[in-house]
Amino acid sequence: MGDDLRPQNGPSVTAVPGRAGVVVIGGGVMGTSIACHLARAGVPDVVLVERDELASGSTARAAGGVRAQFSDELNIQLGARSLEAFARFEEDTGHDIGLRRVGYLFLLSTPGEVEAFEAGVRLQNALGVPSRMTDPAEARRLAPLITTDGLLAAAFSPDDGHCTPEAVVHGYADTARRHGATIVRHCEVTGIETRGDDITAVVTRRGRIATSTVVCAAGAWSRAVGAMAGVDLPVEPLRRQIAVTEPIPDLPPDLPMTIDFTSSLYFHTEGPGLLVGMSDPDERPGFATETHDRWIPRLYEAMERRAPTLLDVRRTGGWAGLYEITPDHNALIGEAAQVSRFLYATGFSGHGFLQGPAVGEVVRDLYLGQDPFVDITPLRADRFAADAPRPEVNLV
Repeated sequence: MGDDLRPQNGPSVTAVPGRAGVVVIGGGVMGTSIACHLARAGVPDVVLVERDELASGSTARAAGGVRAQFSDELNIQLGARSLEAFARFEEDTGHDIGLRRVGYLFLLSTPGEVEAFEAGVRLQNALGVPSRMTDPAEARRLAPLITTDGLLAAAFSPDDGHCTPEAVVHGYADTARRHGATIVRHCEVTGIETRGDDITAVVTRRGRIATSTVVCAAGAWSRAVGAMAGVDLPVEPLRRQIAVTEPIPDLPPDLPMTIDFTSSLYFHTEGPGLLVGMSDPDERPGFATETHDRWIPRLYEAMERRAPTLLDVRRTGGWAGLYEITPDHNALIGEAAQVSRFLYATGFSGHGFLQGPAVGEVVRDLYLGQDPFVDITPLRADRFAADAPRPEVNLV
C-alpha cells in the first residue's frame, strides 16, 4: 500500500507522516515553490501541509501578473529572478503556465508619479531590467483601450506579463513530489510544539508531525501560525476583488497588463475578454472573501477617466481574494530569532505570486545555511521593532 487512504465517498487523502525534516505550512505558490526548491536540493523528508486544496487561498485569486517593475531594489531583483524562472517553467516542470510576456504598462497622471517612476526605471535599468519611460502617444499605441486625457507619461517593461497561478502551484507541487516531498491536503495546523527555544513538532487536526524546522508560507493566515511559535508576523488580510468581462471584439492579442497608477485600475486579457481590478480604499481588514458590488461605482469612475470604452463591456463574473498586508507593504522573509528554525515568507502585499520562484530559492538557501542570490536581511519581520521599515511604492 502507498500513502493514499481512500475514505468512503471521498477523495484520496495523503496520510500525515509522523516525522519530517521540515514542515512547510501553506499550499499556495510560496509554499509549493519552497517545498519544490528544498526537495530538488536533496533535503530529506520535506512535508507540506495545506488546510484546504492547493492554491485554494490567495494564489488562485491572484491576477497572475509577473513583473520586475518595482521601486525597491530587492523587489526588482526578486521579480527579475522569478521572471527567468517563469520563462523556463515548462521546461523545468513539464507544466504549461500560460505565460504571456506582453509587458506591464503603468499610466502616470501626476508630476510626482512621473518623478517616482523615472527614478524606478533608472534603478531597474541598472539592475538589468529593460523598462523605459514612454509618452502618452506610445502608451495609447501599446494599450488602445485607454484615453490619454490628463496622462503625462507611462512606464513600460516588455519582459513583464501574466500567467496562470494555479498552473504554477501544481507544477511546483508535482515536481516537489517527484523529488520526494510529501504534500498533505485538508490538514489544518493547530499548533507548534517547542522545547525551550527549539521546535519539536507541528500539530494538525489529523496528527502530530515531529520536526525541528517549520517554514510559514501561510499568506493571510501567517500571523496566527507565527503566534503558535511565539513569532510576531505583522500581517493583516485585506479583501481585493476582480471582475471578468464578456468577449471584446478585436482585443489586441499583445495588450499589456495596463495599470492606471492614480486610481489603481488595472486590466489584462483573460481569454477573449478582460480581467479587471482595482484597490478599494473603503475595504477593511478581515478574512471575508465573498464578492460585493460596493466597489463598482469607484471602478466605473476610474474607467470613465482612463478607459471609457470599458463602460460598455458587460461583466460576466469575478471573485474576491485576500492580500496579506504588512505595515510598509513589503514582504517578510527570514528566520526568526525567538525560536530555532522557524522560517517565514509572507506579507507580500499583492506581489507574492510573481516573486514565488525567487523566494522559494531564497528560503531554500536560508534553510541550508547558504547565502541567497540577494541579501534579504532588510525584509526580516523584526524590522518594524527596529524602526527600519522598507516601503514599496509600485503597488497595485
